[in-house]
Amino acid sequence: MIQLLPFAYATRNLLRDIPRFIQKTVGSGIVVFLVFAAGAFNQGMDSMLRSTGSPQNVILLSAGAEESVERSEIAVQVETLAAAGIRGIQQQMGTAAVSGEVHFMGQVTVASHAPAQALLRGVTPAAFLVHREVRVLEGGFPGSGQALVGRLAHHALDLPENALAIGSQLEFEGQSFTVAGIFEAPGTVMESEVWLDRNDLMTLTQRDSLSCAVIRLESPDDFSAADLFSKQRLDLELRAIRESDYYENLSGFYAPIRAMTWVTAALIAAGAVFGGFNMLYAAFASRIRELATLQAIGYTRTAIFISLLQESLLATLSGTLLAAFAAVLFLEGQTVHFSMGTFYLSLSGSVITTGLLTGLCLGILGMIPPAIRCLGAPLPSALRS
Repeated sequence: MIQLLPFAYATRNLLRDIPRFIQKTVGSGIVVFLVFAAGAFNQGMDSMLRSTGSPQNVILLSAGAEESVERSEIAVQVETLAAAGIRGIQQQMGTAAVSGEVHFMGQVTVASHAPAQALLRGVTPAAFLVHREVRVLEGGFPGSGQALVGRLAHHALDLPENALAIGSQLEFEGQSFTVAGIFEAPGTVMESEVWLDRNDLMTLTQRDSLSCAVIRLESPDDFSAADLFSKQRLDLELRAIRESDYYENLSGFYAPIRAMTWVTAALIAAGAVFGGFNMLYAAFASRIRELATLQAIGYTRTAIFISLLQESLLATLSGTLLAAFAAVLFLEGQTVHFSMGTFYLSLSGSVITTGLLTGLCLGILGMIPPAIRCLGAPLPSALRS
């Protein structure tokens, strides 16, 4: 059985050089904080895109525009033709759940603030039949010259939260719109959008076609009927795609951005590991005679190695703990805006686990090469060093 060194020996050695202890703790804390940030960013973006689409909803858009509904153009009559020609569409009080919509990325100006890009959606009241996650918090559906804004639209426009209160004015293409209502759609891209009356948006963008028609089915299994409709009506040049699949494809489109956040965190972590090598080489090298003395009085190299590992882990896990507190204070619940919408950063279980494992790996990997080199010297020469 191996006789281990007292744990107090590791803690005393750690505090013998306070500047070095602080350097290692802060360095590992920064790396783990970046891992928390990368994990929260990736999971927040992916979760928002995946939760936006419903498997019961089908989007009819123009063939060739499957990756961007903003580029799609379909005939206005598709809305009524789909309602009459597709089986399995949900009915609400005798009204088919079909919403013909116009999607447009445009520049919006609010009061004296700088213009900003926002996703505008031209809708009719039928939009509430297909987008069941949408709930009006204040006001009501917009009429002509009015707008319904998502509760996170101010982030997309880089505005103060009260800048889009009911009664405020926003301008698009020289036309002023009064905010008539505020809606929420938790966890979806729609919360960052501005909804206008469909006729108003079509007039201002000078188009006589829709971007898409969204259909809500009784069951996801009824998708084949919508797909068959799009293939039979060759004259309409349509493509049917599940709404959930559309946003899942968008999630894949943004995968390189999410990958870059992990690559950045990994490069910084690698730099921290190599920096830890240099720091621990210097720290252990100055204690070679001490470590040799411990061997001379009966402690094995394995026991000394474990003690050095304890020192390293105490420093890096202290930094990990500080990073966790900082992540809760500065990351949890923060909003991040990108071209498709706004999402919240959230420290889920998987993100926290990844950060903790990163701190553990930094402590282990950073000390192994220095410890092996310092303990590998012959005992007589180590005692004379």
